Amino acid sequence: MKSNLCVLNCAPTFYRLGLLGLFLLVVSGSTLLAEEEQTANPVRSFLENNCYDCHQGESPDAGLDLEKLTFDLGKGNQLDRWVRIYDRVESGEMPPAEYGELDPADKNQFLTATHHGLVDFQTKLHSKYGRVRGRRLTRKQIERSLQDLFAIDIPLLDFLPEEMKTDGFTTVAEGQGMSHFQIAAHLNTVDAALDEAFRRALSPEDVYQRDFDAEGVARTNPKRRCREPEMRNGKAVIWSSGLIYYGRMPATTAPADGWYQFAVTVSGLKLPKTGGVWSTVRSGPCVSTAPLLSDVTNFEAMEKPKTVEFTAWLPKGHMLEIRPGDGTLKKGRFAGGQVGVGEGEDQDLAGLAFERVTMERIHQNGGDDQVRQAMFGDLKVEPSKNKKQPWKVVSENPKKDTEKLLLVFANRAYRRPVKRSEIEPYVAEVHEALDKKTEFVDALRLGYRALLCSPRFLYFAEEPGPLDDYEVATRVSYLLSGSTPDAKLTKLASEGKLRDREVLKGEVRRLLEGKRGEQFLRDLAAEWLDLDQIDFTEPDSKLYRGFDPIVEQAMLSETETYLQTMLTENLSVTHLIDSDFTYLNSRLARYYEIDGIEGDELRRFKLSPKSQRGGLLTQGAIMKVTANGTTTSPVVRGVWVSERLLGVDVPPPPSNVPAVEPDIRGAKTIREQLAKHRSQGECASCHTKIDPAGFALENFDPSGRWRDNYLVTNGRKVSKGQPIDASYDLPDGQRFKNVQGFQKIITRQPERLAANVAEKLLVYGTGASIEFADRAEVEKIAQLAAAEGYGFRTVIEEVVVSPLFLSK
Repeated sequence: MKSNLCVLNCAPTFYRLGLLGLFLLVVSGSTLLAEEEQTANPVRSFLENNCYDCHQGESPDAGLDLEKLTFDLGKGNQLDRWVRIYDRVESGEMPPAEYGELDPADKNQFLTATHHGLVDFQTKLHSKYGRVRGRRLTRKQIERSLQDLFAIDIPLLDFLPEEMKTDGFTTVAEGQGMSHFQIAAHLNTVDAALDEAFRRALSPEDVYQRDFDAEGVARTNPKRRCREPEMRNGKAVIWSSGLIYYGRMPATTAPADGWYQFAVTVSGLKLPKTGGVWSTVRSGPCVSTAPLLSDVTNFEAMEKPKTVEFTAWLPKGHMLEIRPGDGTLKKGRFAGGQVGVGEGEDQDLAGLAFERVTMERIHQNGGDDQVRQAMFGDLKVEPSKNKKQPWKVVSENPKKDTEKLLLVFANRAYRRPVKRSEIEPYVAEVHEALDKKTEFVDALRLGYRALLCSPRFLYFAEEPGPLDDYEVATRVSYLLSGSTPDAKLTKLASEGKLRDREVLKGEVRRLLEGKRGEQFLRDLAAEWLDLDQIDFTEPDSKLYRGFDPIVEQAMLSETETYLQTMLTENLSVTHLIDSDFTYLNSRLARYYEIDGIEGDELRRFKLSPKSQRGGLLTQGAIMKVTANGTTTSPVVRGVWVSERLLGVDVPPPPSNVPAVEPDIRGAKTIREQLAKHRSQGECASCHTKIDPAGFALENFDPSGRWRDNYLVTNGRKVSKGQPIDASYDLPDGQRFKNVQGFQKIITRQPERLAANVAEKLLVYGTGASIEFADRAEVEKIAQLAAAEGYGFRTVIEEVVVSPLFLSK
């Protein structure tokens, strides 16, 4: 092996040997050197004959000097460079067409040799280290795991720092660091979970129920000007206004942190011509020193009273604010920042009238008995004379009981069978505490805390090669539920059945049923489609009137419900690009200028063949997350569509090329600006791929509405600008005139779309980016999905049973 390293460090050898020769040399030893020198190398010959004219010397095109490009694929970014060279030759981008056609035999030899070398190199690395290295739980997975381990439901995300995305996902190991700050945050999170678990297990049941009539939620002093509802004709009323916290209800103030179930009976007053009074429910302290509020839900109030039910997390001291929230409604004016009784009625405002509000504290992940079972197993928990801790755990043999409980808990926390010897240090620490007369509960907590701070909880413990059944259960569970394997998965793992394709597919279908499937899609879409960024920007209200938080939430629900339908009905992945239906409520339909929808519940709506909408591609949520709130960019949207939906990798732009910013004065269209931009060096090669999708969507503004013209701003004046041209040419020469033409072309390539969905699921589920050596397996998944019409659920199932998913 030493001789091979000497050869690899000898630069002249690079120039005498081609890429294939170096691969063979590394694999088989220096004895191949003589043989390589006697035979023509397809990689070297190809580069010399077709590439060196432009890519060598002092000023090579794109800064790529092939003579200086090392064949040491483990060094720097050499592997990525060779992959890009392969891809551009394979796609026909290089050499450029003006240099003449390549000899098919030479091209095939080059691609075959390069492909073999790249795959061979990566396969050997995967065999030794695995595709994914050192992957840990994300903050969301930590939260859910702790909640399920203890049967608690308190939010824990706020204890953990935000995470960066790599390849679009927070699950990718390459982007997961572990700093002292993160370790400290993890400890705080574990402590918060343990505090809640022991509180629930050793205190009386949380009971809080309130039932308020209209007077119960209205202001207590009708003569005082304030921001609470006022009594009008036997109902508590809030009028349409921009006044902050108007609609707050002190009666709903939470006595303690917790989840609360509400039922609010309301009706609308002075309904607008557009329908009912769309209203928002938010929560917070509702005082000026704490201006932020959390969104809870939205609803439409009509003349006939209706009861709206919802659940909200309320920290102690927080209350509800319920008010008309439709941004198109006339807003009342009130002097001094407070509202007097009767001041809204005279302004002819739409209003919201309350008849009754009920409030009950609940637990969403199991009752106290389940918490006790998770914490203490079969040990008896009985009342205590200690007022601070009204319940106690009865243990006749504390050392034996703690050891048993720690072992059972370790099996669940570490997601596989654990031997007594493996947790000896933790048991010893707990027994030492008991010897020092530490209370049983406190000693047990010490052990649980130590187990949860172990890398075996925080990291996925996997060895290179195929996963064992427990590792399969863990990977499937965290992909589809974001948490630890449930009892059914664990049982199948113990029976050694999870390597069976049909059994595993059955578990996928089980785990995707009902609310768990909805949660999986919300988790996936939040990262894959950037839906977690939907409120990162807010469209300019002067330019894009009518957009408000109600519309934004409806857009988000439209996309999530649409994906759920794709899953449950196993619809083709082409529905990501185009379809003849979507989901609307009356507010979103009005915003999209679509007639025929009433009510605040989303319902399936069949789109007209002439509709500009269809498929996830044209939904408002997608348009919003791909714009900045003021302008749209075909480049930004084109990159997003290429990478998220079409599976086209777009390399970052050169550092010396400035970004193209839309001209809001309307002097030049973005098309004219990009045409000039593409004339700069290598810019055209990337823009040929990304611009078509971006221009296809130019008729959608930053708020998700359809437009025929750009807007032009001149100071405060906004006017109609130049008409939008959404036509473009795809890299293969196919031309489209508008978004419908683009959709028709793309939906003819379902295998390409299925392969992209498979790739995203593999990255999200395994924690490793798709590499060159993985491509064949991704394509195979897409081919297998063809038998079921490229169904969305079928792609998920084929991903889970694929060798890429079932190995480290």
